[in-house]
Amino acid sequence: MKATERPTFDTSDRRRIYEYIERNGAVRPEALYDDRIVRVEPERFRQLVAIMKRDGVIEERNGTLRVALEGGAREEYRTANFDFEIRPARQEDFSGILGVIEQVASQRTYIEAETVAEQLNHEDALIRHNDLDTRMFFVATVSEEVVGWCHVESPELEKLRHTAKLTIGILEEYQGEGLGSHLLQRGLSWARSNGYEKVYQSVPATNERAIGFLRDHGWEEEARRTDHYKLDDEYVDEVMLAHHLDE
Repeated sequence: MKATERPTFDTSDRRRIYEYIERNGAVRPEALYDDRIVRVEPERFRQLVAIMKRDGVIEERNGTLRVALEGGAREEYRTANFDFEIRPARQEDFSGILGVIEQVASQRTYIEAETVAEQLNHEDALIRHNDLDTRMFFVATVSEEVVGWCHVESPELEKLRHTAKLTIGILEEYQGEGLGSHLLQRGLSWARSNGYEKVYQSVPATNERAIGFLRDHGWEEEARRTDHYKLDDEYVDEVMLAHHLDE
């Protein structure tokens, strides 16, 4: 399912199944049925799940059901120091992604990352796709360990549906090796293929490295809010940057 395609259901049973899976990230079929999300006979339940998988609404992986949001294939790269992969995130990456975001956010120079970390700390699902929100993650991994993330999120509001917020970060030990550039391009490519026209994010003016990185990749400053942040008792401007995907 593409991000621009809202999930629709012709029965309340299918909607309840989807909403439970979407809210929890990954669910074993027997656990979903035991929780009495749907009060139907086992054979009917299996039929509902089979139809939803056929329609591309959910998918089954590693024995669990999850939202089927297209993310593409994994990509492999090599540097002089190590090999790494860029791929769509899986629910199993939840703790790894949260750990990386929290480490990057601990530097207190990336407020949007702090917001994403706070969201994840209050939710169970990594990927979201519902009537209010669509959220996708990509990860950079080294030896199958998450060392970086790219997050693209868009509210399902008609007037804002053409835009998406993007955050990105790499553990300090792996910076300067191209992981961030590949992650950014993967996130932009996904946003473009899903019909978004513009991606944006905001950073404190003191985060010169992030601002320079985005500008080097074609982002432009759209606005600035004076003294918007107060970091260590100092007022700092918020720099709002954007990238138009049709350019």
